[in-house]
Amino acid sequence: MVKFPIYLDNNATTRVDDRVLEAMLPYFTQKYGNSASRNHVFGWEAEDAVDYARTQVAKLIGADEKEIIFTSGATEANNLAIKGVADMYAKKGDHIITVITEHKSVLDTCYRLEKQGKKITFLPVKPDGLIDLDTLKAAITPKTILISVMFANNEIGVIQPIAEIAAIARSHGILFHTDATQAAGKIPVDVEALKIDLLSYSAHKIYGPKGVGALYVRRKNPRVKVTAQIDGGGHERGMRSGTLNVPGIVGFGKAAEICHADMESEMVRLAELRDYLDQNLTQIEASCINGNPKHRLPGVTNISFKFVEGEGLLMGIKDIAVSSGSACTSASLEPSYVLKSLGLSDEIAHSSIRFGIGRFNTKEEIEVTIEKVKQAVTQLRSLSPLWEMYQEGIDLSKVQWPHHH
Repeated sequence: MVKFPIYLDNNATTRVDDRVLEAMLPYFTQKYGNSASRNHVFGWEAEDAVDYARTQVAKLIGADEKEIIFTSGATEANNLAIKGVADMYAKKGDHIITVITEHKSVLDTCYRLEKQGKKITFLPVKPDGLIDLDTLKAAITPKTILISVMFANNEIGVIQPIAEIAAIARSHGILFHTDATQAAGKIPVDVEALKIDLLSYSAHKIYGPKGVGALYVRRKNPRVKVTAQIDGGGHERGMRSGTLNVPGIVGFGKAAEICHADMESEMVRLAELRDYLDQNLTQIEASCINGNPKHRLPGVTNISFKFVEGEGLLMGIKDIAVSSGSACTSASLEPSYVLKSLGLSDEIAHSSIRFGIGRFNTKEEIEVTIEKVKQAVTQLRSLSPLWEMYQEGIDLSKVQWPHHH
């Protein structure tokens, strides 16, 4: 029996796994010490828990535990990585390269630095959402100090060629940062094998709690340093001051451990559910998948249904929780900048839905979703004069629409 509402917005956030909650609970009421209190048993207990979680979180990405800086989430980690490098390496250069389809926490950070006089290159993407490596190479200057490219996109799930990008950065002596918030815990991510220098990730995307994330900062070959953006107390080896969120960190550690153990089987299961959803929904006439269909996260698909208004479609399937864009920009009525970057028109971008399938979704839920989407699209198109014209064979791109004043 399927229970409503069905949650298919796992890229925005995930339900906390019961095993994660169980690990966290004692650290609210029984083991509540401050991990920085080094003169009594409550503090030692909290410190031990943080140390253990640090090894779990590090292991998920093939890092050493000394390379993990805990933060309040991936947004703070992205800020610390980009601003921290810009400050620390200011004498070496003032140029940063990123991509127009990054998360707002990277883009807005770069816009701020640009206002402060730094030079930022925002690389375009190809129609499938991937960057062109030759364009990246051409953008590099002697003043480039950082390349920041998202591992997997939060709206279309497209996975960038991270190893190739890192190799280009390394061959020029440039640091490479990746926002791996959607990738870490879902697909294999190994900072050593991939030669990543800085990496941001977060607990609440992998069935852990909100309010905790981490920045990986490479310690050797090369040793990377970032200037702290929050002062006071010198926590986290001086790179991020502030009392540690011990229950959150314990939860992050447990969530990372479970993802690491179950990744292989979870990837297969989620990819099967996503492919089943894709195969059925793309049978709807005038529908298409956005982004590269091969280089994608297992649980993500973004589909456009032409001649349907996105908000109307969301209302038509309101007992299914999906998104028409990223959660961080869904308050805006503007069409998704990520979809627009692929070359989609405003109308088609507005008619697109992101489906984020996660650990707790079932085949039955996907079957119900398929039926409800098909019904809603049929209903909305039956009311659409544009759909009628399309069916009559009229090329809508050549129609001269009257202008109203």
